[in-house]
Amino acid sequence: MSKRETVEKKTEAVLAPILEKTGTELVDLEYVKEGSDWILRVTLDKEGGLRIDDCETVSRALGDALDEQDFIDDAYMLEVSSPGLLRPLKKPKDYERNMGREVEIHLYKPREKNKEWVGTLTAFDGETVTIRDGEEEHRFALNEISLIRPYIDFSDL
Repeated sequence: MSKRETVEKKTEAVLAPILEKTGTELVDLEYVKEGSDWILRVTLDKEGGLRIDDCETVSRALGDALDEQDFIDDAYMLEVSSPGLLRPLKKPKDYERNMGREVEIHLYKPREKNKEWVGTLTAFDGETVTIRDGEEEHRFALNEISLIRPYIDFSDL
C-alpha cells in the first residue's frame, strides 16, 4: 500500500466517529502533493446542505485527532470543504441522490463522434450508467467515463 493510500485509509478511520457525531457524510478524501506541499483534502456533505460551521467543527475535531495519533510523517495542510453544486459523482450514494436528474458525462474516447453527453440519469448498477436524452437511451461503462456530474444549463440563468 502506498503512503497516500495508507494516510487516506487511516484518516478515514479517524474521521468516521467525527462524521457520525456531526451528522456529516464523507464525499471524498485525498492526500495529495501539490507543488512542494502535501494536502489532506476532506470533502463533506450533509442532508439539507453543509454550512461553514459544519466544516469548521469537523476540521477542528479531525485536526486534534490527527495530531494525537500522529501517523502522518510529512508536514501537510488540512482542507475541509463542501463539494459544491458541480461535484463529480463518485460513490453509489451520489448516483442515488442524482437519479432522475440531468447529468453531464465526459468520456475518455469519443462515442458516435461525441465525448460529452447530457441526459437524465435513469440507472446505475455499479458498473454502468444509463442516461436518457429525449427518446434515446445511452449506457456507458464506468471505465469509459472521465467525469460525471450534475448538469446545470447556465444559458437559462
